[in-house]
Amino acid sequence: MAVHSNNEALMCKVFPSSLGPVAMRWFDALEEGLVGSFEELTRAFGAWFITCSKVPKPLDALLSMAMREGETLKTYSDRYLETYNEIDGDVEDVAVRTFKMGLPVEHGLRKSLIMKAAIDMRQLMDPIDKYKRVEEDQIQSKGKTKLFQERKDPWGVGYQGHYPKRDFPGHALPGRAPLVNSLFKEPVHQILEKIRNEPYFRWPNKMSGDASQRN
Repeated sequence: MAVHSNNEALMCKVFPSSLGPVAMRWFDALEEGLVGSFEELTRAFGAWFITCSKVPKPLDALLSMAMREGETLKTYSDRYLETYNEIDGDVEDVAVRTFKMGLPVEHGLRKSLIMKAAIDMRQLMDPIDKYKRVEEDQIQSKGKTKLFQERKDPWGVGYQGHYPKRDFPGHALPGRAPLVNSLFKEPVHQILEKIRNEPYFRWPNKMSGDASQRN
């Protein structure tokens, strides 16, 4: 209809073709001669159905926004952008500059925006999307860590499965002392001579039996 915008009569006749039942009853009830132009028709329509229109939000609604305690960056940015879209006029510059003010001082995104400020909404969305992905990865990692911690250590006392029959160096099964494998750089008899007078030293018990039969 943009091609016929100068044809007032045609515009008025086509206007009701997109109306619903309620609006159509209003249109049919218009008194003859009440509307003299398409502009008057649209003004009368708007005045009658003004209660159905959405009142734009003031700029203060955007400036007073802040991330709530425990709120994710995704939720906060969605609320911020929704409010931004409900404000009339060109407020992009203000929205870009004040977005970081609603973030906690210690938030990584706020520090990033201070170091490298965005000049428009497109540049602002790039770091937002980046930190949202990091946030989602951290949330998923926490869930996996919790699941891993809930599983019992297969070498611990709480493990209810079957313990391996073999003893592995460095691992101790429940009720057993850890296995210790020591590698000495000197002959054992020399080490014994060095520590024989220490208070913790005890000579080993003599072996029983015939010494000539030992291997």
